[in-house]
Amino acid sequence: MTTDVMEKTASGTGDRLVRIDCDIHPRLPRLADLAPHASRFWAEMFAYRSIDRQELMAYPVSLLPQRPEDPAVQADAAGLAAAHLDPMGVDAAILNVLSGAHAAYDPYIAAAMCESTNRWLAAEWLDRDPRLRASALVPFQHPEAAVAEIERLAGDRRFVQILAILNGEKPLGRREYWPIYRAAAEHGFALAIHPGGNNRHAPTQSGFPNTRIEEAVLQPQSFASQVASLVAEGVFNEYPALRVVLTESGISWLPGLMWRMSKDWKGARIEVPWLEQPPIEYMTRHLRVTTQPFDGPLDDGNAAKVLDQLPDPGMLLWSSDFPHRHATRGLPHGLPETMQNAVWGANALATYDRLELSHG
Repeated sequence: MTTDVMEKTASGTGDRLVRIDCDIHPRLPRLADLAPHASRFWAEMFAYRSIDRQELMAYPVSLLPQRPEDPAVQADAAGLAAAHLDPMGVDAAILNVLSGAHAAYDPYIAAAMCESTNRWLAAEWLDRDPRLRASALVPFQHPEAAVAEIERLAGDRRFVQILAILNGEKPLGRREYWPIYRAAAEHGFALAIHPGGNNRHAPTQSGFPNTRIEEAVLQPQSFASQVASLVAEGVFNEYPALRVVLTESGISWLPGLMWRMSKDWKGARIEVPWLEQPPIEYMTRHLRVTTQPFDGPLDDGNAAKVLDQLPDPGMLLWSSDFPHRHATRGLPHGLPETMQNAVWGANALATYDRLELSHG
């Protein structure tokens, strides 16, 4: 553990175990939530366009296997605290709002929805519990507005990362998104990638599936595509401080991608002369994965073998995915005891430059 992480840990909690939940979900804001945090024009436009619940079609809140039995647990900060933060002894938790703002065709309304959602998060969630942190929504459809929103939020260190959906308009390594990464890196934000999409492109390499189970099981294809894009396009060369958190991605697919891309890079590196090291080196330094949902074997011995394939144990961050029904509050089975304390919290402190623990 680095000195600055030790200092952050000590200043917030003394010598006890630090628990940082890197993926929890508040409810989606509705028109009545966003209107007070938008300009008069955009508040009227939300109503005019019948924008109420900002639901991603690719990640619908009405999907029953992912709904809590008691909606109150995600209705507000108090419900979240009583149901999860307090029982688990959580020191900090990162809110990820899975908003349809990412999928809006109109870049201007996307920018307005992102800003008003961030303002709502700050006022109704972050201001009400000092343990809460958040991912900022920014409009990837409108990079200039995204940069402006990052700069607006730079002074509020409760926002620790920016959130991108997994299946967006283009691969995330494309240069039109680089101004977003430049602003994020300059202000210490990480980049989180979470399942969800705008349904403009097939979520698999072979087209659109017919069933939810196909889409869910094949999401690692999309994560692999995004990781390969970020590496091959040279994002990590340009922004060496940027960390990317793969949220709800699973774990078992990543070592294979690292090995295969590093092997094939040897024969195709003439196309990417800026990659002066094997891709596995970039991935190890810049990528982090969350623990839930864990996709490894059910028995502890084989699960431990999967986890051991990560080249750096610091890549693994604890997440609960609360309050989804498939959420778990523990660590992956088979995780060696020597790694557990770091996964609970120290790895997150090392990942998020902006994350500071509250005192008291």
